[in-house]
Amino acid sequence: MANKPVRPGVNGVRKANGGAVSNGKQALHNTILLNLPRSEYDLVFPKLEFVELPTQTVLNEMGSPIAFGWFLNGGLGSILNVMSTGKSVEVGLSGHEGFVGIPLIAGLRSSPTRIVMQVAGSGYRISAKALTGVLRRCPQLAKSLQRYAQELVLQATHVAACNRLHEVEQRLARWLLMSQDRLGGDIVPLTQEFLAHMLGTRRASVTVAAGILQDEGFITYTRGRVQIKKRRSLEKATCECYAIIKQQSRRWQKEAN
Repeated sequence: MANKPVRPGVNGVRKANGGAVSNGKQALHNTILLNLPRSEYDLVFPKLEFVELPTQTVLNEMGSPIAFGWFLNGGLGSILNVMSTGKSVEVGLSGHEGFVGIPLIAGLRSSPTRIVMQVAGSGYRISAKALTGVLRRCPQLAKSLQRYAQELVLQATHVAACNRLHEVEQRLARWLLMSQDRLGGDIVPLTQEFLAHMLGTRRASVTVAAGILQDEGFITYTRGRVQIKKRRSLEKATCECYAIIKQQSRRWQKEAN
């Protein structure tokens, strides 16, 4: 279901906790949109539609035209490389900090990856044509999307190395931390089968890896969900990839200010 969002500051819209913007029906959490100057915000928001995004919703399909760009507002989008056999492996995650449809900002029209909602949420979508138009008039938005594109490249580079070089329990710890960063809270609602799919490994390997982390008291795993019990311990259990991604992201944030 899609509907037009209401801009903050009009028709009773108010600030909600955490800097989100609320109109009483839905709150804006997307970091890119929240950080726009008011002049650009007023240009962009009439072009947006708020859409609920159930689990397994495909936002972009590999090799297909990109109809919409998506400013995710909640939930978790998985960025997948799909092989000719139909098998896929995750190369990145996107949540309320980001945007789906990055090729559009470079004037490209097709997606090199499949992006699917692995945790249900919502988003503000904008047509490819409308996005092209607003980018010409919104330099801050264009710059923010270019910077986010670099964040995705950083993710993909280290996730690819991680999947090749590190043990499954380290990769699982890294993935849970990255997911929690985007979802908040301590619950990651995912099945074991889906975790195996995301990590590009066998379900039995995920069972063993989750068992190791659970035996250490870092997580508890029940059907359909993982609860992170000791985040700091989980950070020590993961490989270096998570810390490198976080450190570089912080470095870029300082450079951008």
